[in-house]
Amino acid sequence: MRRVFLSLALLTTALPIFSYAQNATPSDRPFVVEYYYKTKWGHAEEFLTLFKKNHYPVLKKEIEMGRLLKVWMDQPRYHTTEDGRWDYRVTIVFKNATLANEPFDEAALQKQLYPDQETFHREEQRRFEILDAHWDLPVKNVDLDAKP
Repeated sequence: MRRVFLSLALLTTALPIFSYAQNATPSDRPFVVEYYYKTKWGHAEEFLTLFKKNHYPVLKKEIEMGRLLKVWMDQPRYHTTEDGRWDYRVTIVFKNATLANEPFDEAALQKQLYPDQETFHREEQRRFEILDAHWDLPVKNVDLDAKP
């Protein structure tokens, strides 16, 4: 049931990106990764506040640099069972798989955007302290009309 739910959620949110990806050459195809965050009960809003303050600006800077094409966040409308629960899904569309997998010095961007590194690191630590789980899921499009 959880797999069906995740598959349907993926199809409805990422279809426009996948349509573009089908027409691109392999080295130019966007590379999509979903990042799931499950917070401790009662801490979802705190996580969102910290994410928007400290991590989202870094991701927007990476869009400006051309490394990322798009970033968005989804939240389930209804509750699921505890084992399948997640509070936020952040979908990041990298320009291509090469850029997604190459080493990247995100710390340099963080230092540029957040001169008060002590506060930044304390808040980022808190953002991860209030998580029960976090997982990353690279996804790919399956062309259902392609011949086997």
